[in-house]
Amino acid sequence: MQQLPHGPFLVGNDGSLRPVRDAAMRFAWRGRGCVATLSDGQISLAAQAGAVPYTAEQPGARPGAFAALGAMPGELPQGWRLRLMPDHRVRLEVDVDLEGDTTAIALVSAMVRFALALDPYLDRLELAGLAALPPMAGELAVEGMVKT
Repeated sequence: MQQLPHGPFLVGNDGSLRPVRDAAMRFAWRGRGCVATLSDGQISLAAQAGAVPYTAEQPGARPGAFAALGAMPGELPQGWRLRLMPDHRVRLEVDVDLEGDTTAIALVSAMVRFALALDPYLDRLELAGLAALPPMAGELAVEGMVKT
């Protein structure tokens, strides 16, 4: 089967994608930076779900934010991870095995399912005072990656 190079992928005649180097698509969902990283038969999805407010900004909001974060890991879907980053950003992540050939449709479908599944958790984080942070400069527009 002949394959055509296209960005970080080799595209087969049947539309299958094979990454030839680190391949990722960055996108935004509800104002949050997200990334889908593709490897052989697996897609890793992550979202910057929010940020714990700093004491200087909202002193009363931190206890509720940390309580919500403490309760959330046990309520996430199987395989999902919640990470509190050193800069107080909250990241939700999951790795998904793709069935069959990896195609653009399979990749985008996994991204959409992830984004829709995020909604109730983003709602809970917002209610607990964890606001969305604007994407950092260049976070959504990186060479070889797609901005949607």
